[in-house]
Formats: sequence, structure tokens, C-alpha cells
Amino acid sequence: MKKRMLKAAAFLLVTGGLLTALYPSIRNFGNGFTQSKAIHDYQEAVDAMTSADREKAWAQAAAYNQKLKEQGQSWTLSKKEAGEYEAQLSITGQGIMGYIHIPRIDCTLPICHGTEENVLRWAAGHIEGSSLPVGGKGSHSVISGHRGLPSARLFTDLDQVEIGDTFTIYVLDKTLTYQVNEIKTVLPKETESLKIRPDEDLCTIVTCTPYGINSHRLLVTGRRIETPNQPVETDPLKQWIYRLTVMAVLLLAAAFCTVLLHRRKNKERNKSNE
Repeated sequence: MKKRMLKAAAFLLVTGGLLTALYPSIRNFGNGFTQSKAIHDYQEAVDAMTSADREKAWAQAAAYNQKLKEQGQSWTLSKKEAGEYEAQLSITGQGIMGYIHIPRIDCTLPICHGTEENVLRWAAGHIEGSSLPVGGKGSHSVISGHRGLPSARLFTDLDQVEIGDTFTIYVLDKTLTYQVNEIKTVLPKETESLKIRPDEDLCTIVTCTPYGINSHRLLVTGRRIETPNQPVETDPLKQWIYRLTVMAVLLLAAAFCTVLLHRRKNKERNKSNE
């Protein structure tokens, strides 16, 4: 009885230690599902729209960008301006205006209005005062995200992106592809690189750097190029379910092997005792 209690206590200690060590990975996995589900729901909402409604939403966003280009950027919006901004590309009513995919670092995230902390904990945020992510000459959209959070990877690996890499933004039923042509490290107040350039179609991804210190900002800027014709799987929920299935199969296989080994040891022990 004493041996059993000691074994049970040891099992609980080991299990507790493993769960503590794996907690960040478990949280990150859960956030992955939240992100994938949000993108899946966004795609379904877009598919449910009529083509006329999609065209109208796109035209309104393009008009917003044109107005921004003509009047100039302001990184602080008035209450009226904020209301106008939040009404743009508001398809699901959850603040999601689209999503971004960065192949180099296998990162796919919803893009939400604004950069409040409740947004950046699980998604990328569109910086108010920058162009909406619908492209067009004289537009410069800026997408911000955290890195190094224990609960979500987000833009943690953005420093691995290189000049010439591409990233893709999906808004409504459109696909916009950007090729990285500029990577900079600047101070938080240095916003010159985020300004609209009249003859260019740009998108910049922003995150904190150096990792864990966060004193500067890493800017990865891409210039719009033609989107390749090859079909790409763009439903991360399907990919997440596939990964979950593979993990479940591997865990079941490991558990099965553990049971077989335990039974074999018991048989050998029983034979030696006879």
C-alpha cells in the first residue's frame, strides 16, 4: 500500500511538472484554434455575401484610402474618424477585416481593426491612420502584431523573413500578394517609413525587436506584385484539424505502445517469481 501511494505521488508530481512545462504550448495550440476558427468564420461570411455587396464594401474601402491619401495620414483619430474607420470592411461584426499569411514563417493570422491589447493577444492589428488592406497605387497598409508571447507565436519569427519573400493578404474575395523589398529596425516614434508613397502599393508588417527587449520596431515592407495562379489552401481551420488529428493518432500510438510494454514487463516479472 505504501509503495502504491509513493508511485501515485511520483506520478502526480511528474504529470504536474509536465503540464506546467507544456502550458505555453497548450495555450499556443488553443490560440491557433481560435485564430483558425475566426478566419474560417470570416470566409463563410464573405461567401454568404452577394457579389454586389462585396463590390460595394471594396469600393468603400478604396474610397477611404483615396481620402486618406488626399488629406494626409493621422495616427490619432477623432471619435468621428474612428467610427468611420471601424465601419470599413466590418463583415462579421467581430472587427476582422481579413487575414494575412506569411509562408516563410508558416504564420496565418486574422487582421482586426486597431491595435488594442485585447486584439494583439491573439491576432494581428491594422494600425489606424494607415491605408486599409485593399491595395491600390498610393496606399500603404500597416499590420502590427506581438512576438514572444507565451500563449501565442504571432509574429515571433518575423525576423526570419528575408528580402524577396512574399506574404499574402486576403480581404473579402480578393487576394493581394506583396514581395518584401525593405526590412528596417527603427525606434517606436520613427514613423517616416510607414507613410504613404504616392506611386506605390505597399504593406508593412510591424513587430517589437530585439526579442524580449522590445525597445525598437522591426518593419518588414512589401511592394504589391501579381498573385501567382497556382491554387493555395487558405482555410487554416482545415490545416489545424489535420494537425490535431495527426497529434491524436501519435498520442494514441504512444499510449498503446506504453500499455504493451507495461504488460510485457508484468509477464516477465510474473515468470521470474514462479
